[in-house]
Amino acid sequence: MNISFKPSHLSRYKDIAWLLFKYGRSELVDAASLDETGNPHGHTAPNPAISPEAKELAIDLEKMGPVFIKIGQLLSTRPDLLPVPFTEALARLQDKVAPFPFEEVEKIVSSELGMRLSRAFSSFDPVPVSAASLGQVHRAAMRDGRPVAVKVQRPGIREKMADDLDCLQEVAEFLDHHTHMGKQYEFEKMLAEFRKTLLHELDYRLESQNLRTLGANLAEFKRIIVPQPIEDFTTSRVLTMEYIGGHKITTLSQLAKMEMDGIDLAAQLFKAYMKQILVDGFYHADPHPGNILLTDDSSIALIDLGMVGRLSPKLREGLLLILLAVSEGRGEDTADQMIAISEKKEDFDGKPFTRKVVELVDQNHEKMLQQISMGKIVLEINKMAVDSGIRVPVEMATLAKTLLNLDEVGRTLDPKFNPNEAIRSNAISVMRRRMTSGFTTGSLYAGFMEAKELFQHMPGKVSKILDAVANNEFKVTVDALDETKLMSGFQKVANRITVGLVMAALIIGAALMMRVETPLKIFGYPGIAMILFLIAAAGGIIVLLQILFYDEHS
Repeated sequence: MNISFKPSHLSRYKDIAWLLFKYGRSELVDAASLDETGNPHGHTAPNPAISPEAKELAIDLEKMGPVFIKIGQLLSTRPDLLPVPFTEALARLQDKVAPFPFEEVEKIVSSELGMRLSRAFSSFDPVPVSAASLGQVHRAAMRDGRPVAVKVQRPGIREKMADDLDCLQEVAEFLDHHTHMGKQYEFEKMLAEFRKTLLHELDYRLESQNLRTLGANLAEFKRIIVPQPIEDFTTSRVLTMEYIGGHKITTLSQLAKMEMDGIDLAAQLFKAYMKQILVDGFYHADPHPGNILLTDDSSIALIDLGMVGRLSPKLREGLLLILLAVSEGRGEDTADQMIAISEKKEDFDGKPFTRKVVELVDQNHEKMLQQISMGKIVLEINKMAVDSGIRVPVEMATLAKTLLNLDEVGRTLDPKFNPNEAIRSNAISVMRRRMTSGFTTGSLYAGFMEAKELFQHMPGKVSKILDAVANNEFKVTVDALDETKLMSGFQKVANRITVGLVMAALIIGAALMMRVETPLKIFGYPGIAMILFLIAAAGGIIVLLQILFYDEHS
């Protein structure tokens, strides 16, 4: 670990050490792991009590700045690291701070766009609509009258976050090399993924690309809206996009909820996310209620695409099978698929893991449909996997948190929303899309070319095989081990044994010759005996050097 003596780093070391001392004590964690009935979490009702310590942790992280707020939000997706009450408290972290002055906003926008604020926009509200630790959003209007939202990055935030991340890198290295938990959870890898996500959030050009991609992918969903960016007015620190009027779902009154068609909205939103996750492999990874608006025309708007998730085709296929297995109560299949998409460590034991997953899936399958939370189940399975010696793909934690937020939003729109039924009803459509998405013009042409090559060369290859069989020249080679290395090893062992026997004979002969007096003396002893001893000693030293250096190197 490279200790930095920069004042900022020393201050952060102190803050982190204080957090570990305050919240790392086992009695606090054990107490927080109990719900209101005093039972261990994971075997009780789905709403664990949030302990005072968990609430204080969220408050302390908010005070430490944007990087630690983001870390808290990341930890809320990791029940394998913290008890459920702590993850519940951290999931409610509010990334809200006091806005920075309008003079700074005007300076940043003018510098980034290369023109005065009054020339770029016909109007610009100096009071921000919202303010967070990374930036704040202002309402404005283009010169042609179009209403837009302008997201401006907080001044100096990149330098501050880079410094905090460097400090955390040093702490992660120390934990990975000197603690059992670090070796188990590999904090350096987690931090590397976190750093990449955070740096992407700081580049608004990437968020602009995310808005365009998601808007195109969800074009078929008429009641799902994604604001599109204004390209010529977007840079790495300023994002200009369409303004969408509406209200956050969490602020809707009961009367407003009764007037909207919540059942259809919940179904469309869930179907849109199934397409994002399982078909496109690109999804809005932060769909908490604050990032989903109900527009004035009763549509759903997805905002804030700084955090997105990407899934490989293999992971998408495995995830689909996991979700189907969970929704149908097939615990063993769930465990098998989780093992298939993960990396097994040396200490992995499959039977206890499968038993725990079966128990978890069975317990949740017996609950009332409205009580099932697919996100919580996936989070619990992630925890069991890590505890059992499986290295779960990093995308699974973000995905589980996405499903957890999606469950909450779905029930806000429709209190009777059933995620299990939604998954099963969309499974056929998803599988059909996945199968047809691979049949592009290019892939079909490549397949035809490969088939042509196969049929063109097949007669000649079949003829060669039949000739070899007829001439008794057909051989099957099994490359189970390297015979050359095996025989070389046997030869080396035989040579060593032979040399050992020769040296033993020389030593015995020398001992017998010690009693025979000869005119030749070496060191005062009979010469022939000493010559035999020296030959045996030289041979022994040579063999020993070969064993110590050559054999070790090989």
